[in-house]
Amino acid sequence: MGGFFAVASKESCVLDLFYGTDYHSHLGTRRGGMAVHGENGFSRAIHNIQNSPFRTKFERDVEELEGNLGIGCISDFEPQPLLVHSHLGSFAITTVGKINNSDELINECYNNGNTHFLEMSGGTINPTEITAALINQKSSIVEGLKFAQEKIDGSMTIILLTSKGIYAARDRLGRTPVIIGKKDGAYCASFESFAYLNLGYEDCKELGPAEIVFMTPEGVETVSPAGKEMKICSFLWVYYGYPTSCYEGVNVEQMRYECGRLLAKRDNVTPDVVAGVPDSGIAHAIGYSNETKIPFTRPFIKYTPTWPRSFMPTNQKQRNKIAHMKLIPVKKLIENKRLLLIDDSIVRGTQLRETTEFLYNSGAKEVHIRPACPPIMFGCKYLNFSRSTSELDLIARRVILRREGENADKMLSDYADPTSTNYSEMIEEIRRELNFTSLRYHRLDDMLDSIGISPCKLCTYCWNGKE
Repeated sequence: MGGFFAVASKESCVLDLFYGTDYHSHLGTRRGGMAVHGENGFSRAIHNIQNSPFRTKFERDVEELEGNLGIGCISDFEPQPLLVHSHLGSFAITTVGKINNSDELINECYNNGNTHFLEMSGGTINPTEITAALINQKSSIVEGLKFAQEKIDGSMTIILLTSKGIYAARDRLGRTPVIIGKKDGAYCASFESFAYLNLGYEDCKELGPAEIVFMTPEGVETVSPAGKEMKICSFLWVYYGYPTSCYEGVNVEQMRYECGRLLAKRDNVTPDVVAGVPDSGIAHAIGYSNETKIPFTRPFIKYTPTWPRSFMPTNQKQRNKIAHMKLIPVKKLIENKRLLLIDDSIVRGTQLRETTEFLYNSGAKEVHIRPACPPIMFGCKYLNFSRSTSELDLIARRVILRREGENADKMLSDYADPTSTNYSEMIEEIRRELNFTSLRYHRLDDMLDSIGISPCKLCTYCWNGKE
């Protein structure tokens, strides 16, 4: 997905920028970057963080960068922030999101006088550069930001640094958050609300969908008002978000407790213990345990000193290897136990099948699996939740294709209905394929209830295909 942090300060912004950006490392996969503006103009540093933490890669840059205005990012794939010079002046820009109509937008830019784009490795064009090209088609930055939001099919939150201040533009339907913090002499903009707390900032405001603000050390001005429609990503609470973060006033950890509690209320098994797959599954499991009074244990421990999150490598085989290596079993807590294991989701199923196998190999009598969300039916079109090249990478879609053949796409809504026969039979096929003792997914209505804001404000596309 990616994350960002921005600081406008009367004094040097570099240390706050460094630590605030580092607090977003759980969101990104390959690149980190910072850009600042000071007396000597713009300066920037970008590093590959795939095999080394952001903090260690940027320690030297902290000593060299100078400025009171700065933006930083943790990126899925693209090197950011970019430095741009145009008729709007010089600026640095970073984005979080996904562009589905990039070919169309690139051709439009060519027709409007944009002569070239820089090609990244793999032959792709940086979506942040496409976004900058759209902004530069207008006569002001604010009009350019609004134009980019209108033209982009997908989702794009934009942080743009000028010599005078920082623009923060939440994506058109608010699929990702932008939160403003404040302290004496400084303001910050952050994806994660917790990222500024230890830096002395306090909550100031959360941007609404499509809202654009201009941030300086003196204050924050709304330069384009929020829209009425919002579709914030539900997966922020289920999986992506850090436990201490809040989105739309709802804390991630608290939501996961409630999610596990509602999952337990519909269940009918009586395991010996409840456990969560580290990290995001743990809070769901605690909520389940609190509701049922079945003991919560940690039958395996995540080795955190060196292993990153398992989605970080781009190679699926390597991801699976890391997922296995980082979880170390506690055999005494597994032997002869009936385990109920909660994970945030099942995507391909490969990692959870391997986890189940090593629990059996460590002496477990039963392994009951409870994903904290419904079966994933569609690849995310908005936030790069999965970079799968085909929706058939999703285990639910593979099972439906086997059952329905060429009619599979027509039957998706029935398979997404937890009261249908097809749904029950699909779940049973997944259970057998992954070798679980039992399998029960969370219902979508219960999951949305555990978030607690209006369902019409939440994006549920990956579960039911509704935008």
